[in-house]
Amino acid sequence: MRDKKVKSMNLQLALDRLTEARCFEIVQQVDKYVDWIEIGTGVIKEYGIRIVAKMKEKYPDKWIVADMKTCDAGKHEALQAFQAGADITTVMAFSEDKTILDSLEIAQKFNKNIMVDLLGLKNRERIYELKNMGVQLVSLHFGKDSQQQTKFNLRMFDLVKGISGLKIAVAGGIDLQSLSRILSESPYAIIIGSAITNADNPQKVAYEMKKTMNSHTGAL
Repeated sequence: MRDKKVKSMNLQLALDRLTEARCFEIVQQVDKYVDWIEIGTGVIKEYGIRIVAKMKEKYPDKWIVADMKTCDAGKHEALQAFQAGADITTVMAFSEDKTILDSLEIAQKFNKNIMVDLLGLKNRERIYELKNMGVQLVSLHFGKDSQQQTKFNLRMFDLVKGISGLKIAVAGGIDLQSLSRILSESPYAIIIGSAITNADNPQKVAYEMKKTMNSHTGAL
């Protein structure tokens, strides 16, 4: 199990399966309570990398995550994301080592960050390989399709348990009810999507989530 207390914990808002206009409407309501703003893969596919640039221009003080889910052409896609203003872009863990290394190289040049998405990964050996390549940030990702069959399970953390030197983000149908269980693992970032974006009052939900996170870390 990871350390029970961390100094701070980032709330990452995931914007996906939304119109461009709705993305900006939601962020306007909740920007006080979120640390990172993720432009989801589906939104990037729908509106192009320009929406990343637009979000960064509107919210220059927020970290913008471009969820590219890169699995090839790592150098090119990392360049696309960072030149558009992203602070973090995502690369899939199953990608070729060269793809990950190229992405990391570009991130270093731009003084930006790569988040490696562990979606579908079951092999702990790959985690050690990623760490040895210089990966520092990974996401434990319980996918949207899997959420239709079962709920998020803390056993996902077994994949990274005991592996030091990694910052862990976690995503997958997290809501206010499941948040407290996830906080016990003290991840670096918690990625929240539909619990906020589909809420009748996104601002209230984002406030409650950030308040709960701050209470856990003592950052009130």
